[in-house]
Amino acid sequence: MADKGFTDKVKGKVKEVSGEITGDNAEKASGLVDQAIGKAKEVASNAKDIAEEVVEKAKDKIDEAK
Repeated sequence: MADKGFTDKVKGKVKEVSGEITGDNAEKASGLVDQAIGKAKEVASNAKDIAEEVVEKAKDKIDEAK
């Protein structure tokens, strides 16, 4: 099972907090970017799941019509 962006979001949060604690704005920014990448992966994965569900329902309807 794919992690759906979870790993990137966690890694990003750790970097963000680390950057806040140390005052390292580059590390904090890198963490925010990682979190955004994780969220994008999550959204893409959800869209894929929905598309697969729609295709499956369409196939079922076609089979019923035969």
